[in-house]
Amino acid sequence: MSTTITSDGWSTAPAALAANADRFLALAGSVRPDTMVTADWTVTDTLAHLVSLAWYYVRLVDPATEPLPIPGLDEQLPLVTVDTVADANDLVLRHLTDRDPARLLDRLRGDVDRLLARCAGRGPDEVVPWLGDARVPLAGLLAHLVNELLVHGHDIARAARRPWTLPPRDAALFLELFMAGVVRHGYGRLLNGVDPPRRPRIVVRFTSAWSTPLALVLDHGRVRFAEPAERPDVAIRFHPPTLNLMMFGRVSRARAVLTGRVRIGGPRPWLLPSFLRVFRTPS
Repeated sequence: MSTTITSDGWSTAPAALAANADRFLALAGSVRPDTMVTADWTVTDTLAHLVSLAWYYVRLVDPATEPLPIPGLDEQLPLVTVDTVADANDLVLRHLTDRDPARLLDRLRGDVDRLLARCAGRGPDEVVPWLGDARVPLAGLLAHLVNELLVHGHDIARAARRPWTLPPRDAALFLELFMAGVVRHGYGRLLNGVDPPRRPRIVVRFTSAWSTPLALVLDHGRVRFAEPAERPDVAIRFHPPTLNLMMFGRVSRARAVLTGRVRIGGPRPWLLPSFLRVFRTPS
């Protein structure tokens, strides 16, 4: 895995965000606003969540932007871990009470456009602070929002029985640009909250037809890039949409493996659950 983001990767992320925002907005605008799309969220709750992310991301790249109207939010977000992201989302949604679908769609459209405009001409490895005191490169920030649109678009489409696809190359950006980006630049306390596995080192290699191979090592509880000569304990060959839906609890691990879209090999595949206890996302 390269230690920097290539120009190709940087050109891919903005284009993916623009295209998937268009698709998501068309889908969300065509479904009844009160449709339940998860156990707790309606379409408009989902829209409000995405509005909060896009608004916050615009402020990260342009501090002159009006902050979200949530007292103490800037002090609380550096303390967030993967396991408390849901609590932070609940706090934000309690303060962002507007559930008018037209206003939410307009706000999301406008903030995606503003985010793309403010990132244009800047370096893909320029870093901004993120949740849990992590540091995220701009390309990774856009890739994270792409994944949010894809996953929540999946939720809405499934509830409304509408077609929805997760383009594999766009889905691959989440691991390639966002997850790798926070490992490269520092993930702070984002992955805190679990005891490290007993085995001191676990090397995992991720490969896909749509992304650059990525080799990570969990070493005494911290994740970093593996050295080129390190042999993996676990080798994962993955279909990016399936991996992302699995990581965010929309597809079970068993189903992902049984369909052949996540293939696990290597000399010590039984070490993967220990690795994923640390290298994890909200599910």
